[in-house]
Amino acid sequence: MTVLSVTKTGAAALQAGGDGGGPGLQVLTLGLADEIFAIETARVREVLDLMPITRVPNSHPFIKGLINVRGKVVTVTDLRVKFGMAPAEPTRDTRIVVTEVQIGGEPTLVGALADRVHEATELPAAVMEEVPKIGMRWRAEFIRAIGKRGDDFIIIADIDQVFAAADLIAP
Repeated sequence: MTVLSVTKTGAAALQAGGDGGGPGLQVLTLGLADEIFAIETARVREVLDLMPITRVPNSHPFIKGLINVRGKVVTVTDLRVKFGMAPAEPTRDTRIVVTEVQIGGEPTLVGALADRVHEATELPAAVMEEVPKIGMRWRAEFIRAIGKRGDDFIIIADIDQVFAAADLIAP
């Protein structure tokens, strides 16, 4: 069932307004459609193979339902829908990334569907930039920074903003 387990140790914070010479950021990279997103490894609790998800009636379209993770009920969300992308059918590469987010000041476990999980890696501060003011497809408050690796851009999500409390309440 568990594909990857990530601990809190060793995750450096992205320096606000850094000069590119500061510490890097430990992230878990994942794929959504043709994009590469990243979540700080300090926030990731584990990565699970896809399992049966119990639907929740009258919930937001990005709420897929609930799962049981070692006796705890965890809400599963569809990151594609949350980021305004078209939903997709699960594949053998689809994973549930269990993250800890702050909702109303309380740590809360949330599962996030990802089309695929790539790797846990460090993004040096020198390759990270602020979110552009124009030209973004996603809500700017959802994005913490943009990283570059080779020819690829990595969208570093602000996971607390992605799962802000107001968005998790049923419509």
